[in-house]
Amino acid sequence: MSDKAKQTIVENGTEFEGTVRSKCPIVVSGQLKGEVSAPTLTLTPEGSIYGKVKATQLKSEGSLGGEIEADSVELSGSVSDDTVIKANALEVKLNQSAGNKLRVSFGNCELQVGDPNSKSKSENNSQKKAEPVEELVGA
Repeated sequence: MSDKAKQTIVENGTEFEGTVRSKCPIVVSGQLKGEVSAPTLTLTPEGSIYGKVKATQLKSEGSLGGEIEADSVELSGSVSDDTVIKANALEVKLNQSAGNKLRVSFGNCELQVGDPNSKSKSENNSQKKAEPVEELVGA
């Protein structure tokens, strides 16, 4: 098995509390609580992470909370209250939910997007305090 095929998997029904550090991608369908570090972190719709997260790339379709730091973040699930997300790039995608409605939901959280070390006249960085919101589209 090549290194590219290796990944750490937390299956649905599994709960883990503590520190997880991996040099290969992590896929979470269960629940992680604590400190998580990986090059790539993927949360499935059933997955949840709450704690201190550090990753190069984060894709979350599940529940996310805590202190999140990543180069690239793709959100399409939910973000808990008191969450801080620091990212160079942030993409928010609407998710198909029950009743055929598209949705993404944010708790009371803080979003910091862009490189804090490279400010320009147009302020490439954006720091926003997100109030609880749930976006629904379609019927």
